[in-house]
Amino acid sequence: MTPTERAQLIERYMDGYRVIVEALDGAEGDALDVREAPGEWSPREIIHHLADSEMTSAMRIRRLIVEDNPLIQGYDQEAFAAQLWYDRPIENSLEAFRLARATSAELLTRMSDSDWQRAGTHSESGPYSAENWLRIYAEHAHEHADQIRRARSA
Repeated sequence: MTPTERAQLIERYMDGYRVIVEALDGAEGDALDVREAPGEWSPREIIHHLADSEMTSAMRIRRLIVEDNPLIQGYDQEAFAAQLWYDRPIENSLEAFRLARATSAELLTRMSDSDWQRAGTHSESGPYSAENWLRIYAEHAHEHADQIRRARSA
């Protein structure tokens, strides 16, 4: 990955909270519980997922920076959704998502070229580098913003 590509992905990552808030604009009450199709997550569930995912990803990038060859543990996002009361209000999860992302963005902007080459092993997908992390999480919120918009227009 070139420094220019990396900078573009960091900018996209940093824009993730904004696109989520924009996708949610005006949604409240029952509008947070609509689904684009049966079996898909509602906007409310997506926000709780983003909070859990972002807190997990925040620890992943920190471990990649600090530890030599860390084991990055996967988690069952469906079990989180089923067992962590994703029917609750979204305000705290939205704030947790915002703050976890903001603190990670501070790190991303300070990482050296050698930091970006650091890697470990993901328990589910194998080799996992800081650059892999950035590719995944730069798109994550944008993909879910699209999902929220589709659910709201269903």
